Amino acid sequence: MRRRLVVLSVILVLSVLLAGCSGSNKLKVGTSADYPPYEFVDETGKMTGFDVELMNEIGKRMGVELEWVDMPFDSLIAAVQEDKIDLSIACFNYSAERDLEVDFSDAYYTSEDAFIAGAGFTGSFVNPEDAANFIVGVQSGTVQDDWLTSNLVDAGLMDADNLKRYERVDQAALDLDAGRIDIMMADYVPAKAILKQYTGFQVLYNGELSTGPLNIVLKDGDSELQAKINAAIKDLLAEGFIDELAVKYFTD
Repeated sequence: MRRRLVVLSVILVLSVLLAGCSGSNKLKVGTSADYPPYEFVDETGKMTGFDVELMNEIGKRMGVELEWVDMPFDSLIAAVQEDKIDLSIACFNYSAERDLEVDFSDAYYTSEDAFIAGAGFTGSFVNPEDAANFIVGVQSGTVQDDWLTSNLVDAGLMDADNLKRYERVDQAALDLDAGRIDIMMADYVPAKAILKQYTGFQVLYNGELSTGPLNIVLKDGDSELQAKINAAIKDLLAEGFIDELAVKYFTD
């Protein structure tokens, strides 16, 4: 009986150790696969895009297996905080507010904002603040959402009811096409992808307002994972891998 208990104990310990080793060789990566060309599901049902290919290469260089988790954008930071995922890559921009909740990798790319309108738009739009005069759609939880809220709604320039938030950016595009909103705000690169899908859509403005460098979101205090990802990003930038990826996804 004692011998059997010892054998069982050894098996149990080995199982725990092996599970630990397996877990350390796998990362759960969250994204919101509705934001082409950064992250989207292609016609074959495969998740792909600039961020997805980049993270797959980072995982390859780190020698870890990636498990992708697709979820709404505005739930990604909470998922990292609650250990539902290990990290998230989804066209995230650094912000001081977000930095209170999570950590960030070094920047891997720099983006801009855009306002786009439908085919029948006849309004006057000269400055970004002119968005206050229209019904505006935006993806919930994005830095564009923050910019509209802080600079227009909270500043008293825009009626809060005229800011329409969507779980997915493609939902905003559908409402723009149907005339339920006047304009929408998004990252410039996905905005250009939307323009290819809808005849007559037009860019009213593009420039750096809320956007800028893009970063991977990590759990606060996970300095070991942060250092490994930063090292991979540094190498990929130096080798020109990220530039080549940008040419693949961001040029016409």
